[in-house]
Amino acid sequence: MAKTIKRLTDIKIKRLSEPGAYPDGEGLYLQVVRNGSKSWFYRYETGGKGRKKGLGSYPTVSLENARKSAQKCRELRQQGFDPIDHTKLRIKEEHAQKQIDKARVKTFRQCAEEYIESRKPEWSNAKHANQWRNTLSSYAFPHFGDVPVADVDVTLVLEALRPIWQTKTETATRVRQRIEAILDYATALHYRDTENPARWKSRLDKILPKPTKIKKVSHHNAMPYTEVSEYFRTLKQKETIAAHALAFIILTATRSGEARGARWDEIDLEQAIWTIPAERMKARREFRVPLSVQVIEILNQMKPLEREGWVFPGLSGHKGISEASLRNLLKSTHPDVTTHGFRSTFRDWCAEMTSYPREIAETALAHVIKNKAEAAYQRGDLLERRRRLMEAWEGHLLATSNNADVIPILKEG
Repeated sequence: MAKTIKRLTDIKIKRLSEPGAYPDGEGLYLQVVRNGSKSWFYRYETGGKGRKKGLGSYPTVSLENARKSAQKCRELRQQGFDPIDHTKLRIKEEHAQKQIDKARVKTFRQCAEEYIESRKPEWSNAKHANQWRNTLSSYAFPHFGDVPVADVDVTLVLEALRPIWQTKTETATRVRQRIEAILDYATALHYRDTENPARWKSRLDKILPKPTKIKKVSHHNAMPYTEVSEYFRTLKQKETIAAHALAFIILTATRSGEARGARWDEIDLEQAIWTIPAERMKARREFRVPLSVQVIEILNQMKPLEREGWVFPGLSGHKGISEASLRNLLKSTHPDVTTHGFRSTFRDWCAEMTSYPREIAETALAHVIKNKAEAAYQRGDLLERRRRLMEAWEGHLLATSNNADVIPILKEG
């Protein structure tokens, strides 16, 4: 006996009031609930389990339209699709397409700014965001900054990278990594639906030479330790904030940013300790610096010049002295030497002119000891042992030029 289909009529539907599911045929049902509301669903089985796909409420969805929707569900099943899963997939695809269409007016530059702002909270150095913006503004934006992010392809990426790949390899590598990160961000937000054209593995590595094969190892230019004492004595004769700050950096072997950002509430003159908070350290760990006699002398000279808590205030007094001020001072006599290079000078002196253990010299530079065996034996921050090392370094800096070349190997203790 053939199955009865199209059992329901509009008149029957309006008369139905008892809660229950009323079949129309071929899987279409009208659901009536206690409050009197009515809705359509299509019932089917898949994998031995029954499923119900909602088709809308009655009378918003008429009987005729409900039958059309049920017919579409049957057609999908005949094609091997699950009607519910197919609808979910279609909604997801439509959403993705809307995002892509939206991205047609969202440029790479806009995505870059969004990405930078989203990552700023996890970057320890406030300048990191500006470094991203500067490199992208210099090398990426001129080529595709105003191009829709969905349209950035390998041709555009290569236009940005090729001019600097062999002449500024380190910078070019950094630019590539930043472009890749921004395009990954755009893909995660469905602004793009194609592969990342800035990815190195299996993409650009097939086109560009490996950076390790062409880049030159570049270190911060350092002053030889045999010459640093003469320069230090010259520096001490200058009565400027920049000169005091640079002398402070040389004496403590700290990074320029750490010293320039020093604040008086970090300094304990009585204990002769400078405690740099974790948020200002590269390794994100609090670091104690022992202060030698010369360092304390510099601090005493700077105390009357205090402005808003800065040890070495800049011109405005609202922040510490700028790197440019130190660079200009140094370049006036040593144009090829960098401020950071004095850390290398100190490390070379430790290795060649003292017998202090490697871990003490590395800790003095606030380097994280990568050797697990060394790290396991090291307890604390070796403050007092480092204090003796920094006093010896001060002695080297104060030595006369005749003695600087003949100082005997200094032993710990």
